[in-house]
Amino acid sequence: MARLFHPSIFLLLCLSLLHHCYSRASRTRKAVPAPQTAADGDDVESQLEKLWQEVNSLKEIQALQTVCLRGIKAHRKCYLTIEEPKHYHEANEDCIAQGSTLATPRDISENNDLRDYAKRSAPGTKDFWIGVADIVKEGQYMDVNSMPIGFFNWDRSKKQPTGTKRESCVVLSVAAHGKWYDEVCRSQKKYICEYIIP
Repeated sequence: MARLFHPSIFLLLCLSLLHHCYSRASRTRKAVPAPQTAADGDDVESQLEKLWQEVNSLKEIQALQTVCLRGIKAHRKCYLTIEEPKHYHEANEDCIAQGSTLATPRDISENNDLRDYAKRSAPGTKDFWIGVADIVKEGQYMDVNSMPIGFFNWDRSKKQPTGTKRESCVVLSVAAHGKWYDEVCRSQKKYICEYIIP
């Protein structure tokens, strides 16, 4: 795998090259320099703005690559289990702070990959928060972006979901082979964050 420049080094090289080109151009002018026009200043500013955007994009890609190396990459996403138990809302906020959301399986294949990854990454842990809840309206399950869910993997042997108003947040159970159940959102659970690969 090709190794990328560190973003700081890349920025320094770009700024150095820009300075070199700009100072070289000014040395080749006649003895009396023409006054700088607003258009020239705007051009330099727009070039610097583009460089900053490129550097920030490289930083995001590098951060995502780091996450993918620590977790798994599947279904055009990277998944990362978080070992510190939190209640549902804290877990969701923590994922958002890391540039992700709570993982939301969209089909049985993704659900099984999440189950297998969770089992390997946190041996002995039975349950993980995922990004599914019916907090807004009882029985109407949404993802963390308030979009309706089309795939469910309820543990029907335990009559899930139970349908009580107290249990509004969804858990993926490794112990139940990746089946889901609803749980009180204030319960402390480990969780899985998902990062979309651009």
